Amino acid sequence: MPQVPIIMPQLGESIAEATVVSVLVAPGDQVTAGQDVIEVETNKATMNVASPCPGKVVQVSVSVGESYPVGTTLGQLEVSESEADRLGLKGRNGSGSGSGSAPTRQEPRSGETPAARVSVQPTVRGLPVPASAGGASYMSPRLKARMAELGLHAADLAGVAGSGAAGRVTIEDFEKFIAQLEQLQVSPASSMRVAVADAMRRSWTRPLATVALPVNLDPLLSHRRGCDPKPGPALYAMRALALALAENTAPAGRLVGTRIVHPASIDVGFAVEAEDGVLVPVMRQADRRPLRDMVVRYNELVDLARQRRLPPDATGQSIATVTNFGTFGLTWATPIPLPEQTLVLGMGAGRKVPSWDEQRQAFLPIMEANLTLSFDHRVLDGGAAGRLLSRIAGLLQQPESL
Repeated sequence: MPQVPIIMPQLGESIAEATVVSVLVAPGDQVTAGQDVIEVETNKATMNVASPCPGKVVQVSVSVGESYPVGTTLGQLEVSESEADRLGLKGRNGSGSGSGSAPTRQEPRSGETPAARVSVQPTVRGLPVPASAGGASYMSPRLKARMAELGLHAADLAGVAGSGAAGRVTIEDFEKFIAQLEQLQVSPASSMRVAVADAMRRSWTRPLATVALPVNLDPLLSHRRGCDPKPGPALYAMRALALALAENTAPAGRLVGTRIVHPASIDVGFAVEAEDGVLVPVMRQADRRPLRDMVVRYNELVDLARQRRLPPDATGQSIATVTNFGTFGLTWATPIPLPEQTLVLGMGAGRKVPSWDEQRQAFLPIMEANLTLSFDHRVLDGGAAGRLLSRIAGLLQQPESL
């Protein structure tokens, strides 16, 4: 009797594989066309694979808990001669003659060689991870359970090259990855490093973008020379950001469902490098305190952060962060906002650059630095972010107003 394969169908757009949850039939069972025979789970839903036609189940070649790519033969149905004729199988390679099952592909003609599977080779060599490493964008229930057992996240598998359909990471790929780690030198991550990693992983679930603008630091530096105690560049940036947000709080709002929740207070944090991580002390009501009154408290919080002894009233519940990555000699960076924030303002290292002076009709040297504003693109678009950054840059040109 001829046989018809039960094929893993395309269960949805971008679905490349599915995991078998249960088998609803057994060899010898008679099934009808459209009858559910196998229950499978994708990364979107649980669905059923139906019989393509009436017949008798001859074989089920899958295991519960295993994942199979689209197009895999999951089993075989024995069908009647008339059904094979209706499906167009009769007379093809002996199908319908009772001598065997229908092959899944046409055999090559005489003189032809079987088609070889073409593999694409990367043109860039020496990559830090395999070119095919897409990470665990889809995880089977078995892989999820194994990762939960080890306390791992999908981000931990970002450099793993999957051997499954469409480059998916299988449980075998995962176990091989874990075994390889055991052969390398491993050091425990500090609690702060783990906390920072968790915060950044949660932050990256949002669509983030960055805009930048060069700013002339000469007015700021001139104003600073006349101050005692002297505020740091990051404090100037914090005060300018606070004033700009006080004028319009919407850019610092958080999108919750279909509403943007505006902040009740302009509490701005600033990044301080501590041992094996970064802490973010918070300056409360930064829009209501003039720059000269903030210097002592700012310096105090920097010292406490480096000692990891920040008081509770100086942590959490901030609406934005300022980071001075210029202290590391960097001129450009794309900082990531904290999970509870929409904005992070960055300041790069100052450099002497030529600037055209319209009055003198000549290029004059100025001290210039890049300001960057990284933001949650769900709340802000490029235009709104650009206007906010321009306002901050304008305030920095008038430091006496801060």
